[in-house]
Amino acid sequence: MNKNIYFLILAFSLSASCLTSKKMVSNQTYAFKLDTLTLFDQSRDRKIPIALYKPKIDNPKIVVFSHGYGQNKGGDYLAYSYLTNYLASKGYFVVSIQHELPTDRLMPTTGIPQIVRRPFWERGANNILFVINELKKSNPELDFKHITLIGHSNGADMTALFPQKYPGIVDKIITLDNRRMALPKAANIKVYSLRSSDQPADEGVLPTEKEQKKYRITIVKLANTKHNDMDDNGNENQHKEINYDVLKFLSER
Repeated sequence: MNKNIYFLILAFSLSASCLTSKKMVSNQTYAFKLDTLTLFDQSRDRKIPIALYKPKIDNPKIVVFSHGYGQNKGGDYLAYSYLTNYLASKGYFVVSIQHELPTDRLMPTTGIPQIVRRPFWERGANNILFVINELKKSNPELDFKHITLIGHSNGADMTALFPQKYPGIVDKIITLDNRRMALPKAANIKVYSLRSSDQPADEGVLPTEKEQKKYRITIVKLANTKHNDMDDNGNENQHKEINYDVLKFLSER
């Protein structure tokens, strides 16, 4: 092959690669509005506080966020603003759910987590389903064909459970350090998980390398981010890394 032609092809390939990368993670930002309100699920006699981050864009895709365990003190659905604000500014309609109420019983700290904590994850999955169904009534303009669930810690366990309990509703999940509930293994959902540097998952929670390839599951280790750094308590560099990885996955088709 002529050397000049080879370099032209190489230059074109690199240029196309750069354009593809930029398209996947866009630098464009949008103004957004934050509203908070409390929904009520009559079937369970339960209040569900939520925060809505509404970007000024037509037919935005939906992200449903679930916080980590906060010992029922409340307000945890607002404790990940570095991520929820960022995703809204990138054009995603974000709803963050307060899963714990002061009247709830505390989550057990003894016993087999997969057994004693399962009812809490089930309740969280039911909260997520209720919120999605309410959004269909109040915001029918949203893109309900593309719903992504994101959760941290206990909220990530809920996130991992949801598509196994209610298949076919969401097309992607992103877990921030789920440690107890096994990630789903299915061909019809994309799974992405960011792992902390200090907290290992229980046996069987993360897929094997063979399973990761088979089901297109992406596992990313954050070498400089501890489990408890994944909320607003983390530093700017940690937040930037998480935001970048999350947006990259959201942008993948």
